Amino acid sequence: MSVLLQDQNYETFEINLGPQHPATHGVLRVILTMDGEYIYKAEPVLGYIHRMHEKMGESKTWLQFMPNTARMDYLHALAYNHGYVLTVERAAGIEVPERAEYLRVITVELNRIASHLLWFGAFVLDLGGFTPLLYAFDDREHILDILESVTGARLTFSYFRFGGVYNDIDDDFAPATLAFIKRLRSRMPMYHDLVTKNIILMKRLKEIGPISKEMARRYGATGPVLRGSGVNYDIRKNEPYSVYPEFDFDVPVYTECDSMARYMVRMDEMEQSMRIIEQALAKLPEGETIVKKAPKIIKAPAGDYYAAVEAARGTFGVRVVSDGTNSPYRLKLRSPTYSNLSLFGEVAKGMLLPDALALMGSLDLVIPEIDR
Repeated sequence: MSVLLQDQNYETFEINLGPQHPATHGVLRVILTMDGEYIYKAEPVLGYIHRMHEKMGESKTWLQFMPNTARMDYLHALAYNHGYVLTVERAAGIEVPERAEYLRVITVELNRIASHLLWFGAFVLDLGGFTPLLYAFDDREHILDILESVTGARLTFSYFRFGGVYNDIDDDFAPATLAFIKRLRSRMPMYHDLVTKNIILMKRLKEIGPISKEMARRYGATGPVLRGSGVNYDIRKNEPYSVYPEFDFDVPVYTECDSMARYMVRMDEMEQSMRIIEQALAKLPEGETIVKKAPKIIKAPAGDYYAAVEAARGTFGVRVVSDGTNSPYRLKLRSPTYSNLSLFGEVAKGMLLPDALALMGSLDLVIPEIDR
């Protein structure tokens, strides 16, 4: 930390990081008050692409709002699909066939791996390494091909329906998925040799951007940010939903609390997602993929309902208040990245600007999910 930060007679200047800057991963503006090369104050400025998703949900029917969920965290859209349908199904008392639950888990976990691969490539790019991005996108394309075959989309998926999923998988889906898992497992040692064990990366991440367990809890951080601070909390384990209790998987937790710990959590999570997918494919039951006689018009009984899922960036929660009509009376979305970004100002104070960019990358921000 700069000595001048402790002196009342320091001179500072302000610079803008964003709103159009590669390191902000979207339309995020951070006003930095600098003391030389050190950050004295960091103030995120949000709202550049605010689209009022919650108000849109209150003016649409329950089903019409479904595509909106994919436009928030577009990198893990299927988890947002899942969180919304889970809440509405609880509200309306809709039972989901077991096969559909398995397909939901398989596609969500594939989408999680795709999200982490994109983060991995972009994060290293932020730190000055270009080659890993090409490898990561190469692997990610295989996932998008698989998901496209069943969902019809490659990014903003809208595959889930109240009571099940849009359609069943074809005969090629399972072999293609297992082949991809075999491929990715064979490439993970290369990723670790090329990046994880790279002395430059270690110097850029180790002991950089420490987020203590207490700070993470104070700001409501979740996901890899929280687990990188030593807190073993994953909605899939702590508040189980869907058929996740059927699978054996671990929750990666690191106690170092630095940017390297958050990096390692995501790298390990890809392996755990592969374990879940393999088990789900092996146990995949026969049957319907959507409940028979699913209501064409949803009218949830009057009440207050909430459900949460574990998305790639943390806990995504959906709260709806129903007045018994075919539209939500109130809709509130709990996005993980908003809480994770909130701690940036406190952690960044006193850091060098390049280190603050490494910290920001380790938070894995998706701005449309913040500016929802």
